Amino acid sequence: MAEGALPGGMPPADRDLAGYGRKPPDAAWPGGARVAVSFVVNVEEGAELSIGSGDERNESGPETGQLVQGAPDPCMETHFAYGSRVAIWRVLDAFDAHGMKATFNSCGRAVAMTPVLASDPAARGHEVSAHGWRWEMHANMDEVTERAVIAKTVAVLGEAAGSRPVGWHTKSAPSANTRRLLLEDGGFLYDSDAYDDDLPRLVPGAGGRPHVILPYAFDTNDMRFRPGQGFVFAEDFSRYCIAAFDRLMQEGGRMMSIGLHLRTIGRPARIGGLEQILEHIAKAGDAVWVARRRDIAQHWLDRFGRR
Repeated sequence: MAEGALPGGMPPADRDLAGYGRKPPDAAWPGGARVAVSFVVNVEEGAELSIGSGDERNESGPETGQLVQGAPDPCMETHFAYGSRVAIWRVLDAFDAHGMKATFNSCGRAVAMTPVLASDPAARGHEVSAHGWRWEMHANMDEVTERAVIAKTVAVLGEAAGSRPVGWHTKSAPSANTRRLLLEDGGFLYDSDAYDDDLPRLVPGAGGRPHVILPYAFDTNDMRFRPGQGFVFAEDFSRYCIAAFDRLMQEGGRMMSIGLHLRTIGRPARIGGLEQILEHIAKAGDAVWVARRRDIAQHWLDRFGRR
């Protein structure tokens, strides 16, 4: 490097670091609601990497101890299985008790193994969206494989839920091709592969119809129950999410995502955190719109994409 030269370069020109700035658009949420709240239940049980399932390695779940290499890991597998065997029913009952609907962000292999993970939420009016085939990030996945992953996931979820998914969310990082492949599929209304805003946005889509990006969040998320991540008691989770909700209610015109995982929030000592959040949000009445992600995306498209 020449003396005085700066390391690296500049971010690409299409990376928008400014966003809506000081003048975000008027969301005009239905019923005059001040905030739209999206609960996302991640369904991954059976889709985790497992030598016992023929995968190249085992999942290194933080709550299961040391990673087992070169052999099946019943400890890790049964940890995940708690979500599909027990926890899903606690989570579904909690939403039913408050009449609220969520988006069940579902891995294809999990649903292929246990179809009720999609069929029962769909029967109760929840959205079943796509979370990849296996529970894995897509960064560096080759295009041919990724195209097949998307197609297989769509087919399996559609069969179990009774209608194809219109939303997508990659675990961790998508590939450079993910969004383009979703657009080429033609059936996706939105994806959640962004973490940079409290409002949706539109990008050019297929056939002249814009594609909606619905940002997700890792802070208002039960993933922080993992050791060292900040949450220990159910009240840690509920206090944090309620604080975020109250602030967004004060600001108005925003969207909030609350991330859940069956095997995590569905444990006996944690489910109360979700119930406390639901009770608090219910007290806001018509000032909050609790909606499936597909409904939020459709609202945004109707308001800003068809002029």
